[in-house]
Amino acid sequence: MLFARPVKKSSGVPIVPMIDILFILLIFFIVSTNFKRPRHQLQISLPTAKDLPTQKVIAEMSVLAIDGSGTIALEGALVPDDLLISYLEAWRKLNPERNLEIELDQKAPSGKLIEVMGALTRLGIKTMPTRVLKAPSTPLPTPNP
Repeated sequence: MLFARPVKKSSGVPIVPMIDILFILLIFFIVSTNFKRPRHQLQISLPTAKDLPTQKVIAEMSVLAIDGSGTIALEGALVPDDLLISYLEAWRKLNPERNLEIELDQKAPSGKLIEVMGALTRLGIKTMPTRVLKAPSTPLPTPNP
């Protein structure tokens, strides 16, 4: 008696149709791709606020400078540490409408800035944005021994 044997199916994945689909996709992407051409760029030097000439002074400002060693100068005059508040009070009486700008050396101690900001807050003096300088634009006067 002959028994029918079941036909074995191959358990492999058909690779040839996958390769065909891969080539069709590859050709589609190659044909539809737009390659970018290098653009020539102009070298433009934009003007800054320092470069714009003006005849009119917008606002007069005083400068409170702190150098890298923590020395404080108000409008070029050295301020002793214990007399900061009295100097600021006198400055406010002489210049009630003038703005104050803080120039800070990059290496200045942060505690000195906090001390100055605390004194300004206590006296109600509003300041312009603080500028941090790598090197002070105006050298501080040296104390007389």
